[in-house]
Amino acid sequence: MREKSAVLVSAAFIACLLVGCTAESGNPEDRERPQKGEAVGVAGNQVRDLTVAEEVEVDRAEERLVEKCMERQGHPYWPAPVAGIAERKAGAYVVDDVDWARRYGYGRTFDIAAAEARRSHPSVTYPNSLPEQERIRYSRALDGDFDDVISAELPAGGATRTPREGCYAEARERLYGDYPTWFRVKKTVTGLTPLYVPRILRDERLVTAVKAWSRCMNESENPFRSPDEIRQKRDSLVEGMNASQAQSAEVKLAVAEAECARRTSLGETARSLEGEYRDKTLRDYPEEFATYRQMRMSALSRARNLESR
Repeated sequence: MREKSAVLVSAAFIACLLVGCTAESGNPEDRERPQKGEAVGVAGNQVRDLTVAEEVEVDRAEERLVEKCMERQGHPYWPAPVAGIAERKAGAYVVDDVDWARRYGYGRTFDIAAAEARRSHPSVTYPNSLPEQERIRYSRALDGDFDDVISAELPAGGATRTPREGCYAEARERLYGDYPTWFRVKKTVTGLTPLYVPRILRDERLVTAVKAWSRCMNESENPFRSPDEIRQKRDSLVEGMNASQAQSAEVKLAVAEAECARRTSLGETARSLEGEYRDKTLRDYPEEFATYRQMRMSALSRARNLESR
């Protein structure tokens, strides 16, 4: 593990309302622009957040930097696959992009590719093939040592830590300029969901939209009470099917989910509430939020400079 947490957060808090990952309709270029209000003042300047496409750029640059670091230390390294734009739209609270649903369903092809990478990617198979002492040396060069760590307190309680050294740490230091600061502000900003997600789930606006969505799904002969129920039953719904049959079944259900989410505005309601409650929560962390966005933009600039060399 490259980071170790001292607190376990319910999976529902992590996955249930990441509605910002949900695909938007309309022009693909519009989907990659920051949305209205997505800027924060830092020292008198406006700093926007990264688009999904820009996040991909930064992540790919990080993998290239890790590769160069490992090579300097005499180790081969194969950059890990980086999730693309479409893949990052999987896992949202509700699917409401019909075109995306027709193409990907619930992202089963992404799941299969990720599982295959965990089994057979050279970055996994090579270190596993090494003698024990060599494997330990390789791991320390890549991930660092938990005897020397950076710690960050989590907003919901507990703490998380990560090695201060290693090629991943070096790559992030080069991208973000100050890895310890980056680690702490990132863990603060991305660790806020347990503070506000329960309130969203109790909000009458979401409750009403979910009920309307459920009625729509019943009318389409898909009797589910909520999108979360589909996620919980997803594996059992395709039990006994081969990969092709499972994908077809999930596409059909995802399209029905997306059509009902559009018809009842569930996706729009969830995104609006997520933004509302998240913004309220972030008011208690203005410096961390501003630093987080500023460092992400700096990382994008450095990633592009690396690419141009």
